[in-house]
Order: sequence, then C-alpha cells, then structure tokens
Amino acid sequence: MSTLSVVLLNFNGRHHLESFLPSVVKYSIPHEVVVVDNGSTDGSIEFIKTSFPQVKIIAFEKNLGFCGGYNKALQLIESEYVVLLNTDVEVTKNWIEPVLRQLQVDRNIKAAQPKILDQKAKEKFEYAGASGGYIDKLGYPFCRGRIFQTLEKDEEQYEDNRDIFWASGSCLFIHRETYVNLGGLDEDFFAHMEEIDLCWRIWSSGGRVMVVPQSKVYHVGGGTLDKSKPKKTYLNFRNGLSLLIKNERSNILIWKLPLRILLDWVALLKFSIESGPQHGLAILHAHAHVIFHIGSILKKRNTTNTNVNSPRYKGWVIWAYFIRGKKKFSDLKMKY
Repeated sequence: MSTLSVVLLNFNGRHHLESFLPSVVKYSIPHEVVVVDNGSTDGSIEFIKTSFPQVKIIAFEKNLGFCGGYNKALQLIESEYVVLLNTDVEVTKNWIEPVLRQLQVDRNIKAAQPKILDQKAKEKFEYAGASGGYIDKLGYPFCRGRIFQTLEKDEEQYEDNRDIFWASGSCLFIHRETYVNLGGLDEDFFAHMEEIDLCWRIWSSGGRVMVVPQSKVYHVGGGTLDKSKPKKTYLNFRNGLSLLIKNERSNILIWKLPLRILLDWVALLKFSIESGPQHGLAILHAHAHVIFHIGSILKKRNTTNTNVNSPRYKGWVIWAYFIRGKKKFSDLKMKY
C-alpha cells in the first residue's frame, strides 16, 4: 500500500491540467498522482495519457460532482493518506513532506493543509484556506490571513504549525480511513463549505486538524463558480445554515439558528444593493431550500459533540470585522 496519493478531480479542466499538472508531477515524486475524471469531453484524458503516462487515471462516465467524485474515487484508492488537490493549484518543491511528516508524527491529526497563497498575486494569501481556516461562534468561516473579503499580504506572520478548525478543500491532506469512516464529503453540499463540514466531524470524532505553513502552494481559485454568480451566493448561504444544523450542539443551536437567519436577512439587503437583486433572491432561495429539506438535514446531525477543545473563535467575527474594524486575523487575539 502506498503511503500517500495526490488526487486531482477534473471536469473539463484540461486548461488547468496543462498549466499545473507539470508541477504536481515534478514535485510529488515518489508519491502516486491520480487524476479522477468526471466525464470530461474536452480531451483531458487524452492529454494526460499522452503527456503524463505515469499519472494514474480513474475515469467516471458522468459528472458526479466535487463531493461525489472524491467519495467514489477514495473507495478505489488504497493509500494511507490522500491529498485532495484542485486542478488549479501550483505546488512547490517539498510541498508534501512537511505536512505528511506532521500527520505521521501525531496520529491524532487526521487532516492538514499547507499555506495557500494566491496564484495571481503570489505575495497575498488565497481566499479559501490561507494559513488555516476557522469559524466563529455563529458559524461564519474565516482564515488566518483572510477575513471576509480582506486578504492579507504574506509576510511570514503565520508560519507556526497549529491546530485549525478546518483545512481547505483546495489542498486537503487527510487520513484516508478517517475520510471513509466519517462518510466523506456531504454530497448534498455540492460545493462550498463541504470541507468545513468534514473537518467539524473530524473534531467531533476526537481527531485534530492542522496547518503546516512550511509547505506552500498557489491556488488560482474561483474555478468552480465566480463570486459574481448568484449560484455561489446561494450555495454559501444554504450550506452555511446546513453546516450549523448538522453540527452545532442542540442547546446552542436553538438560539443560534434564528439569530443566524436574522443576520442573513441583513446580508440579503447588503448583497441586493452591492451585487444586485439576483443575489438577494439567491439568499431567499437558500433559506427556502433549508426549510423544505430540514428533515433530511436533521437526520444527519452529529450527536457525538466531543469537539469542545476545537480551536473555534469564541467571538463574533462579523462584529469584530464590520463594527470594530478588525481586518486582520492577528487583530482578533484569538483565545482557545
């Protein structure tokens, strides 16, 4: 059995494969590189076979989505650890070993990520991951290096290995057996926050999640859905509520969920004014979906609740950012 497999999920992403697969193949030796193809029609498979015959291909006949594709593929891979790597990520020399070593030294660490920088502006952190992900008391996600739309410049201010609440799905190192045992990514999420949900389940099962900034990669980002698309707004708000309903403790959820919905309505007005009414309608659509599917979401609730020591921000990041003007992670003075 291989120690680690680098697994890229592809759907009509030949342009990304042409740009970034060379660095993945070059800097992943001696580990296995696998491309999982979700029924592409753009010649992706032919390109891989011709240019990188050493890359293993798992081909599905149709698009199973991000979550479904990985869930099925990881049943077919036997490595102890896997890296879920987006096809629009540029990796660097020695990007695997520091993270893998951390996972192997402390077996209680079940998932981890490297430092993730913006491929288009390499001096800045990337939106979806930066130097480790967190959520606040109300379930709003942010990162060490990114709060809402404010991206910090990487000045090596967040270089320490530390526990984080969630690791980015764009470059997620994970113990494969843990992934399978926890049911993998929730396919009802489709896209956005599915990795946060998985990492919450890792904490609830007694595991830990960590960032290892000695490893770094560069992520293009926005490849699935551009932030200007109402579909992205819909998924973010729908999945944000589902995340809370699935994982928050009952005695807290009973008051936290109504408050979160109220704040979503404030966001609806803000999005409608700044981004257009279609984004406000997307939030309404998201709430309607949660209401009509509340039964199926409740059935998936996590009841173990052993994550009391997880590194979750005890305050409200929305208050810190918009009212108190705390734009940097270091301004939050997080206490675990």
